[in-house]
Amino acid sequence: MLRLRKSTLKVVKELDAFPKVPESYTKTTSSGGSISIFIFIVIAALVGFEFYSYRSSDYRYEYSVDSDTDGKLLINLDMTVAMRCEYLGADVLDLSGSTVGDGNELKETLTYFELTKEQQERQKNVEKLQGRRMDYRSLNELVTASSAVTAMPESPLREGVPPDSCRFRGTIETNKVAGNFHVTVGKTVPFFQGHTHLSAFVLEDVYNFSHRIDKLSFGKEVKGIINPLDGEVAVTDKRSYMFQYFVQIVPTAFATRSQKLDTNQYSVTERERELSHSKGSHGVPGIFIKYDLSSVKVHIKEVHHPFTGFLVKLCGIVGGLFATSGMLHSFIDFLFSKLKRSSATHASLASAQKKTREPSET
Repeated sequence: MLRLRKSTLKVVKELDAFPKVPESYTKTTSSGGSISIFIFIVIAALVGFEFYSYRSSDYRYEYSVDSDTDGKLLINLDMTVAMRCEYLGADVLDLSGSTVGDGNELKETLTYFELTKEQQERQKNVEKLQGRRMDYRSLNELVTASSAVTAMPESPLREGVPPDSCRFRGTIETNKVAGNFHVTVGKTVPFFQGHTHLSAFVLEDVYNFSHRIDKLSFGKEVKGIINPLDGEVAVTDKRSYMFQYFVQIVPTAFATRSQKLDTNQYSVTERERELSHSKGSHGVPGIFIKYDLSSVKVHIKEVHHPFTGFLVKLCGIVGGLFATSGMLHSFIDFLFSKLKRSSATHASLASAQKKTREPSET
């Protein structure tokens, strides 16, 4: 039994893929120590970067046909127009001919178009985050903002300075069909299959459709998400002017570690022009947001990196760097030995030539 155990151990010992070299046969050098220190620093840095990458997450995108045709669409708006509220009317007219306003109307507040210091700070934060997007506003990855970006603060009334603008805030629930949200001159008067605005009682001298969109989203709001038109500022000195935003809404299912919800993201195209009937530019002055819905639904899911992949990458980093450092050390030793040999050869030749010259001179 003892002999069998010894023979088994001998066989296992012969299969050792990591033969040990006695310490008496090894030799340490300063170049090897320098390379080892350098490799250890590189390994530590790469392992740190790899751990950071492992802790982060990616987003996986999948697409399907949107089957929810009977649902409702929420329009979340926070907009300031450089006209007093008594001169303006805001409502939604959808493709079915329904006018939305009663029971879901926006809150109108007199305010100032000029921003306070607190509002300017919030505007700068939004513009900074919008800078991450592409130069043209297109459907893009959801941009998650920091907690520093909140709703636009209130503008307190200033003593002796009457408010010059109107702020529209709130959520409108509409049918899930294409529609047109607009802000124009005159209060809304609904009638059968439509509505009209009492613009005849407003003088053109007070027209000013310069505006700022602090928030425009569709569906349930996702905390920390910056939308394409958030922070949009449009200023004009023309009285009769039309701003148009053509919005394409894409239904989106958003799933992360902290929340799961169905919302919408959108892309937008802008157009603006001065109205002049004498020059053939017809239309109604105001701000028009025309939206349409896509039939394709986007599913965005947060995906985490597997731990097994992290281990495989760590083994590759450590093993690859050690193998590379061994080859690098061998190459450096080879170069140094070549240089030493060549210098020794030159020195011996020089001494030999010197010895041959001395007898001839004597």
